[in-house]
Amino acid sequence: MRERATSGAAADGGADGGTGDDGAAGDTGRPSAGRRMLRILGRPSGLLRWTSLRLRLVVVFALVALTAAVSASGIAYWLNRNTVLDRTQNAVLKDFRKALEDSTRSLPLHPRCAELQDAARQMAGGPQNYAVLLIGVDREGKDCAATTDKDLLTLGNVPVPLRKAVNEVRPVDDANRYPHHLYWQRKQIQDTPYLVAGAKVIGGGPTGYMMKSLAAERQDLNSLAWSLGIATALALVGSALLAQAAATTVLRPVQRLGHAARQLGEGRLDTRLRVTGTDELADLSRTFNRTAERLEQRVEELSGREAASRRFVADMSHELRTPLTAITAVSEVLEEEADALDPMIAPAVQLVVSETRRLNDLVENLMEVTRFDAGTARLVLDDVDVADQVTACIDARAWLDAVELDADRGIVARLDPRRLDVILANLIGNALKHGGSPVRVSVRTEGVPDGGGSGRTGSTAVSAGDEAAGADAAAGAADDGTQESGRAPAEERSGSGELVIRVRDHGPGIPEEVLPHVFDRFYKASASRPRSEGSGLGLSIAMENAHIHGGEITAANLPEGGAVFTLRLPMDASPLTDGDRPGGTAGESTEGGR
Repeated sequence: MRERATSGAAADGGADGGTGDDGAAGDTGRPSAGRRMLRILGRPSGLLRWTSLRLRLVVVFALVALTAAVSASGIAYWLNRNTVLDRTQNAVLKDFRKALEDSTRSLPLHPRCAELQDAARQMAGGPQNYAVLLIGVDREGKDCAATTDKDLLTLGNVPVPLRKAVNEVRPVDDANRYPHHLYWQRKQIQDTPYLVAGAKVIGGGPTGYMMKSLAAERQDLNSLAWSLGIATALALVGSALLAQAAATTVLRPVQRLGHAARQLGEGRLDTRLRVTGTDELADLSRTFNRTAERLEQRVEELSGREAASRRFVADMSHELRTPLTAITAVSEVLEEEADALDPMIAPAVQLVVSETRRLNDLVENLMEVTRFDAGTARLVLDDVDVADQVTACIDARAWLDAVELDADRGIVARLDPRRLDVILANLIGNALKHGGSPVRVSVRTEGVPDGGGSGRTGSTAVSAGDEAAGADAAAGAADDGTQESGRAPAEERSGSGELVIRVRDHGPGIPEEVLPHVFDRFYKASASRPRSEGSGLGLSIAMENAHIHGGEITAANLPEGGAVFTLRLPMDASPLTDGDRPGGTAGESTEGGR
């Protein structure tokens, strides 16, 4: 007899389905739970978003460790499974073959059923504890089957391929010395794996089958699988901890660099990083320190130049005021005597008078701009009737015949009246000089509760298109770059509403390429007339005065023609003041920036 597995043994007969070894390789047709979890984490609505470098490092470390641990555990389980099953199988088949030879040697060629039963019990009583089935033909030619376990091992429970292989007679030659061989196959009965083997006695005699339970081996393999699973879980936890430690080591310098960059962005130019080591992160820290040092030096140099420039302008303006005072007095005397002068000299006198006034206005504007740049300009607040203030501004400059006012009395706001006068004078003067008459000034309030102490909402003389344009201008001013960084935050404004003053002219409007620059200093719309009555500071000073109130000014063109400037100020600028410090003197310029 020779051992040989049947063709069904290659498939393992499903004998080890309970051991869990088939699941070691995994089901590649379906996404794993880890992959599904990663997809959930990657979604915008997931538990965690892929915005943390630390999280990505930990996940990558964990995936690598999990892959390595699962691969190692799978290989270890498969090798141990084959070793355990082969050792048990070889021991059982060897014992069965020897027991079949020993037990049938003393039997006659045609034994009785009782003799077969005794031989089967003798074979089953060995150390391997398997069930035995012997099939033979007695002296009368009747088939006789003797089994040690009628419920487990009968001829019907023996797989058909195994029976055919056992009964097959093979030709004897040099390559095959025996006509019959020992065959085996694994089979599962009621969730219990069994090893089934069979052989026929050579030279005549009974055919023997045996069935050995592999439940003990499956239990051992299950214990091994649990042990490998626990080891894999521990390896995963350990890898996550190592990844966390590695991420902390790597990310701590990055976090320090980010914190230092934020401090540098906030203006703390003396920020430096402590450099340790010679790796890439240390080189990055050194580069940051060198950059911060050069930036600090450059900023100090530029700040010094700017401060020197401001001092020069301020000193120059102050130094010019003394001779300008004398020149102004002389020019006023000459202007009064202009009628008595020689007609050839009168034009020159008028030119001197006008240029002296222009130079005086320029010096005053430069001094006001210097105060704004130095941050010394302050508000001196008072309760202002806006309609009276606008009327007084127009009357003081003899503009009553050229300006239409639409404002109800009783609109009272707490503002700086001198600075409001400067804003109005510049806006109205700009409209009269560069726009077209008539110039319309409308006053109204927004966000003021009914019955509030700030006055009622004034009616407006401008059309609906004017209001829409003004609203669009407020939104577009930010895009045009007309708002400056000096504007107070919106949360610092009074909660009692806004004062809205619109100044509209009926001229050709402002060219689109000029709109973003109308509030820039010294900007003039036409390069062909670099010398004009204005200096290009009026609208800039108006914007600065609006900003110091926590307001803004926007400029826009109306669809029906003409330009509109919209001034928005809080009804109460008290939250913006800092107490008892006196306000600076507002410059009074009426020249435009167009």
